[in-house]
Amino acid sequence: MKRISTFIMVLACTFASAQTIDDVLRYSSENLQGTARFQAMGGAFGALGGDLSALNINPAGSAVFNFSEIGITVSNYHTGNDALFGNTLTNTTSNSLDFNQVGGVFVFNSSNDGPWKKIALAFNYDMVQNFDNEYIASGNTSIGVDNYFLNFAQGEPLGPLRTQEGEFIEDAYLDIGANLGYSAQQAFLGFQAGIIEPVDDNDQNTSYFSNAQYANVNQRYLQNTSGYNSKFTLNFAGQYEDNLYLGATVNFHNVLYDRISYLDEDGYDAESPVQFTSFDNFLHTEGYGFSFSLGAIAKLNQSIRVGGSYQSPTWYTLTDDTSQRINSNLAVPDIDFINFGIVNLYDEYRIKTPEKFTGSVALVFGQDGLISLDYSYQDMSKAELRPTSDPSFTAENDFIASTLGAVNSYRLGGEYRIEEVSLRAGYRFEESPYADSDFVGDLNGFSAGIGYNFGASRLDLAYSRTEQDVNSYFFDGGINSAALINRINTNIALGYTLKF
Repeated sequence: MKRISTFIMVLACTFASAQTIDDVLRYSSENLQGTARFQAMGGAFGALGGDLSALNINPAGSAVFNFSEIGITVSNYHTGNDALFGNTLTNTTSNSLDFNQVGGVFVFNSSNDGPWKKIALAFNYDMVQNFDNEYIASGNTSIGVDNYFLNFAQGEPLGPLRTQEGEFIEDAYLDIGANLGYSAQQAFLGFQAGIIEPVDDNDQNTSYFSNAQYANVNQRYLQNTSGYNSKFTLNFAGQYEDNLYLGATVNFHNVLYDRISYLDEDGYDAESPVQFTSFDNFLHTEGYGFSFSLGAIAKLNQSIRVGGSYQSPTWYTLTDDTSQRINSNLAVPDIDFINFGIVNLYDEYRIKTPEKFTGSVALVFGQDGLISLDYSYQDMSKAELRPTSDPSFTAENDFIASTLGAVNSYRLGGEYRIEEVSLRAGYRFEESPYADSDFVGDLNGFSAGIGYNFGASRLDLAYSRTEQDVNSYFFDGGINSAALINRINTNIALGYTLKF
């Protein structure tokens, strides 16, 4: 067999790499990021504006600024995962530090007596989702990894799963993925690793059984993710007369996502042919997207402001590449040459996230403080994998439409000013995107912060915490092994703004 040590072997695959509902949800959600003031008030800025990250909620907000301003924010992200698998609870934490926001707004006051009092041009970069995370799940289960390979193997002819005379095993792996698809490729791994066997030893066989014998097995699963979903916003807004603000933005999204997982399994019966299995997977995704938004803010009187905004779907264009490796005590001798240096490259695909509508109201108490409330609606059942003509995407889109539902989100924030000091707090509630919240629970969060105004500049500090229960599945398909995770995210953000 060919030894691969100094280069990466790749092959373009025309079959989809099992993109699923998880991919859609990953790029449809936006975590509470942005400026420190924005985070401290729970992101409730739809009727307020006057903050660079408020442009993500309502693009009319830039016209509320009275002065030009630039700002930058750095955040520390801490994630804690309590993973329950079997009867075992495992805690894992991860931590990262990033510049998550930088932007500026330029205000131009009108020099005439026309109805347009001023216009504002703004740009802003926000990290809307930080993917840095890690969890470990370890426990006893009656569902071994052999079920994963059996699920894909049943119905696949045995002939293509064999290596031909003189054929390198890594060549066979890539060739099967390119010409027969993901299911046949997974069946090949299970067969060559000795985890599954054909019922009949002939090339036409399409039925398989497991070489693993057990009532229960011990599994240890580790998943590490990294990357980000960022948004660069270009904004234009204007103030009409004294009480109306109108704005529009175009948004350019950038995605980088890496996921690596390690599964080790043992604890089989003493007479089982298979005594240990390891199965590791790596996914790399990158791409870009585009969206736009429209919004308005109206002052009903000196105290009450209302806002409304429309956020278009985001149209993502993404590419995946995957690597796998597998081993067992029955694996063929050269199985280790299928490793993370053997890369499947897949055709470009697209995701369309649903549009979002937001309504907002705020009470402003002069220079003393304010209270703000935002409500957003997004129908996640309208999310799509594209092209819709792809048969696998058609089936998955039908599953998305029947499984996901409407997401109602609420954000409440307040600010109280004591001379140069501003005290802030916020609350956030977001419904599960699933019609059945047993898959993913509702998200609850609270926040607090403080700011000090130096006159021409301001320094802000914020703390935010969210909690959500998530069923995290070990694989994108095949079997439904999952850990129930109580995930707690805590952010500490420090921001600085300068007026000019």
